[in-house]
Amino acid sequence: MLVRDVMSAFPAVIRTGADVRRAAELLSVSEVGHLMVLDADDRFVGQLAEDDLIRALVPDLDGVLAAGATMADAFRVFAERGREVADRPIDPLVRREAVTVGPDDPLAKVAVALLDRGMRRIPVVVDGTLLGTVSRADVCRAVLYHA
Repeated sequence: MLVRDVMSAFPAVIRTGADVRRAAELLSVSEVGHLMVLDADDRFVGQLAEDDLIRALVPDLDGVLAAGATMADAFRVFAERGREVADRPIDPLVRREAVTVGPDDPLAKVAVALLDRGMRRIPVVVDGTLLGTVSRADVCRAVLYHA
C-alpha cells in the first residue's frame, strides 16, 4: 500500500507571516495538532505544532514558582506572555526541517518514520508542493481495513 492510498488531501495550512493568534485559532478549530506551513508561493516550508505554540506561550513555570510565586502568579505570567506573543509572526516557531514523504512511498516507511520520530502526522510533498498528510490514524485505518 502506498501513501497516496491513505493520505488526507486537505491538510490544515497556514502561511508564513501569519501571527501566533491566527495559528492558535486554526489549531483549535482543525483539531489536528499540526499546521502545514506554506510560503507566499504555496511552497511547503515546514510544520507548526501545538507543542511549538505552547513552548512560545508558557513561561518557565518552575522558575516562577521557585522564586516564591503562587500558581495564581504563574497563571498571570502565562496570560501576560500570551498577550505579548499573540501578534508576533509564527515564522520563528516553524519547524523547517520537517520530515516529508512522497505519494509513491510505501506506507510501511511512513509508519516507521511516525514511530521513530515520535510524530503524529507527516506531510506528503513533491517538489515543494504539499499534497496532503498521513497521520497515525490513517496508517491504523489502512492496516485494519485493507489488510
